[in-house]
Amino acid sequence: MQLKLDALTGIGFREVEPFPKCWVYPSKAGSTIVPIFKVLMSNVCEINCFYCASRAGRSFREYSFTPEELAATFASLYEKGLVKGIFLSSAIEQSPNKIMEKMLKAIEIIRFKQGFKGYVHLKLMPGAERGYIERACEVATRVSVNLEAPGQDRLKRISPKKDFDSILDMIKDTSKLIGDRNVSQTSQFVIGAADEPDREVLEVCEKLHQEYKLKRCYFEAFRPIPGTPLEEKPATPKRRESRLYQADMLLRDYGFKAEELPFDDKGNLPLEKDPKLLWSLSHAEKFPLEINNASPEELRRVPGVGPLTAAKIVEMRAKGKIRDISQLKLCGVKVGKASPFILLEGRKTSPQLPLEPSLFDSH
Repeated sequence: MQLKLDALTGIGFREVEPFPKCWVYPSKAGSTIVPIFKVLMSNVCEINCFYCASRAGRSFREYSFTPEELAATFASLYEKGLVKGIFLSSAIEQSPNKIMEKMLKAIEIIRFKQGFKGYVHLKLMPGAERGYIERACEVATRVSVNLEAPGQDRLKRISPKKDFDSILDMIKDTSKLIGDRNVSQTSQFVIGAADEPDREVLEVCEKLHQEYKLKRCYFEAFRPIPGTPLEEKPATPKRRESRLYQADMLLRDYGFKAEELPFDDKGNLPLEKDPKLLWSLSHAEKFPLEINNASPEELRRVPGVGPLTAAKIVEMRAKGKIRDISQLKLCGVKVGKASPFILLEGRKTSPQLPLEPSLFDSH
């Protein structure tokens, strides 16, 4: 049985640390933390992205695996119980096709010689030929190619050799290649490096989810790396990254549109409160909401209520009216957050004000 995994934080490759500390990465499968072997096939790159530790022309310790070496390393870690899946990416050494050929060979050894049937996340190299992408969709559980920025102008500021439209076309083509396979696709943005507002990023995320059925968008807060053109640029606050994750979840799972999100006059999400709470506070005409009459779509917009919780409320209502806050707790409602926005048979459940949600709260 293949695990369905989502990362706890943004995915970004750092300076290489002593093995295996930096190469065993905690991912999340439901409520379980699953260790993933997260590794580069090579950190030798032909591209000069301005923010990247592995950019062409920068002095750093270089390394590269052969397919056999990488597969053997994974097998050793897996047999020892240190990892339960693999996330294989790479810098673009020589050419996109050549490095993808090596990556695919490593995964084929892992899949077909070692007999591994678990989670494989394979990064696609921008510019690689279609045949390599199709093969990746055949052997991986998840594939991804990074957009990095929300448009061509923004991308040119941080990676002048990359073409936004070509990467977007690759995502579109990959979506078609996936078809009915049990494979998901994701992408990632570097946040703050290109001075992009959150609105631009989330409008692209909305398109990725709606048109290309991407499973997730990931966000990596920019941090300056010595020896790169952006080494003097201030780091992006991690809280901004967190707010983008929350907003993307609203687009993906809660029925929100990008245009509904609470951007400030610069097009950014406020950092002080999560975007769902801010939306609720600014739409007093929609609240308080009667729990016993509200549609699933309305319930999902209540702070403290997520998609699964809304479904449980509807299921409980089918057996009789919900009359007590304890029943909501059984459904999974976070009543401290929901109370100011709901009614039970016309009665307010609590006069308390909404509490500040955790940065990584899924409701």
